[in-house]
Amino acid sequence: MLNFNSLMLSSEKPKELAEFYAKILDKKPDMEDNNYTGFLIGNSFLSIGGHDKVKGKSTNPERMIMFFETKDVKGDFDRIKSLGAEVVAEPYNPSPENDKFWLATFADLDGNYFQLASPWQ
Repeated sequence: MLNFNSLMLSSEKPKELAEFYAKILDKKPDMEDNNYTGFLIGNSFLSIGGHDKVKGKSTNPERMIMFFETKDVKGDFDRIKSLGAEVVAEPYNPSPENDKFWLATFADLDGNYFQLASPWQ
């Protein structure tokens, strides 16, 4: 069985994107090396770096969405919104059968979507 290890976000402006995620994650990077920055999040690593074929904003931000788990979707939504992140969807419950599961969707500086999600039960 494979183990998911990391995700790399490529950007035309990797330093700015890394600074954005440092605020969102409320932590300093765990790795900084030239044009690359990384954050250990749970058991996985989020890497941000430059790529010569990546220009501007994502044209398909729905294609890949990162989920950040939190016990307080509404509270973290308010905190992240106050940082200036673009709100795509306010907190909502996608499942009437599970009133404890909430999602909220944001876009980062490059237009990539990320969601806050209640812990999976």
